Parts: sequence; structure tokens; C-alpha cells
Amino acid sequence: MVTLIECIRDAESKKQAVGHFNISNLEGLWGVFNAAKSLNLPLVIGVSEGERDFIGIPQVVALIQSLREEFNYPVFLNADHTYSVERVKEAIDAGFDSVIFDGAKLSLEENIAKTKECVEYARSKNPNVLVEAELGYIGMSSKLLDAVPEGVSFENLTTPEDASRFVKETGVDLFAPAVGNIHGMLKNAPEPKLDIPRIKQIREAAGVPLVLHGGSGTSDEDFRGAIENGMALIHVSTELRVAFHKGLIQVLQEKPDEIAPYKYLDTPRKAIEEVATKRLKLFSGLGSQ
Repeated sequence: MVTLIECIRDAESKKQAVGHFNISNLEGLWGVFNAAKSLNLPLVIGVSEGERDFIGIPQVVALIQSLREEFNYPVFLNADHTYSVERVKEAIDAGFDSVIFDGAKLSLEENIAKTKECVEYARSKNPNVLVEAELGYIGMSSKLLDAVPEGVSFENLTTPEDASRFVKETGVDLFAPAVGNIHGMLKNAPEPKLDIPRIKQIREAAGVPLVLHGGSGTSDEDFRGAIENGMALIHVSTELRVAFHKGLIQVLQEKPDEIAPYKYLDTPRKAIEEVATKRLKLFSGLGSQ
């Protein structure tokens, strides 16, 4: 079976990106898995601290492992946005394929120190586990927003110099910079534009594949520009939540007397699959339709 880092490097060499989609339940899992499988593309399933606590840590590991084994398919599990070294270690011990230490709100020095501790632990336990870290604050929630998240500054984006230092001193496998991206989606305004030239500079300085967080709401043009200049893994979460929510409201309005969950949850599952399919086509250069 191909490894996650091999999938990411292969995608980057082709000017493509691997899709990373967050889930909270089985409907989300089947929605994104069916989308990836229909296109024969590798897939990363992300679960934040809240999402993996809701599903169950050993349970989500078992679910992904079962899909990988049943279908002989390159589907991987990532411990998304983990804010403590202890919870990073928990995910590594549980059998996740990759982990993200999110120290974006910390000072550069503290972020480096804690990330390095995560990398060293991963190497000691399972050298195949990828460790990612973030530099530059882009918000913390995957929801609809009235305004840009408090604390996000587009005048203080990640620099190539800091990216180079961060990767060299921590040894991370993947690097997530702040390049104009934000978590969540703005309700009544267009998403901020990505700084494409900065992405290119950071990729060259960092020397490892880059990860774009906060992909929901980003324009197709910006996605393609980011991918062509070094973004090899792209996170999408809020768009999936919106699709699920709209699909659920729709089916409950149409069938108010239906009480079998497997019947009314099929509509939001399909809504997630549609969003994931569109994004995967775009990320892989197949177009957005």
C-alpha cells in the first residue's frame, strides 16, 4: 500500500493536491470516501479534537483501517488541529497516520519547542507517522463567520525566513503557513485572496510539502494557483458542514414524519459527497464540475 507521504509527494509532482476532509459521523465518512473512490484519488480523513472525541478515538481509527483493508484503498487518518503535546501523543499511540500540532497562537520559540517535542515522540513511536505544524494564526473554528476571526492579521503572514527556520529546527514533515487563508467561511463577504507569490517563496524556503488550512470558500482560481506553487494537501471542513446542514433541513422539511435515521441521513450524506467530488476534481486538475 502506498504511504501518505508518497501520495502527497506524487500529487505535488503533478501540480495536484490531496484532499483532506473533516468528518464528525458515518455519513460524513461515507460521503467523502465515496467521492474519492469514484475518482480513484487518495483521501485524508481529518478529525479535530472535538470530532474525534465525539466519534471515539479508537473507533475512528478502526473505521479508517476497515476501509483501507476492505477496499485496498489509500485512505488515511489525520489528527487535525491538536493544541497540546499530550493529545498529539494520544493520537500517535492510537494509530493515526498523521498529526497536527497547532501552536499558531504561541510565540515562534514556544511553537518550535513544542512541535519539536511532538516530532521526537512520533519518531520514537512510529517513524511512518507524519507530523505537521502551523505558523501564523488563521482562526480556530470551522463555521460561518460574520467577520474575519479575531486575531487574524493579513499584514502579519508567515514569512519564508520563519518557515525555513521552523522546519529546520522542528523536523516536521508538512508545514501549514498563513498565506491569506482563514478558518471558517464568511457569510456576507468574499473570502480573502491567497498570497500566491508568498506560497511559492515559502515552499522553496521550507523544503517540505505545504498544507492549506481553511480551504472552504476559497475561489477555484486561488486553489489552482496555490496548488501550482506548492500546496500539496488542502483542508476542507466548513463547506461539508454547510452541505450536511442544508441537506438535513431539506429532507426533514420534505419528510417531517420520517423517523428512520438511515433514511433521512442519506440526503445530507449525498450533499457531502457532491461537495467533496467537486473539490477533489479541482485539486486533481479534473475541473470543478
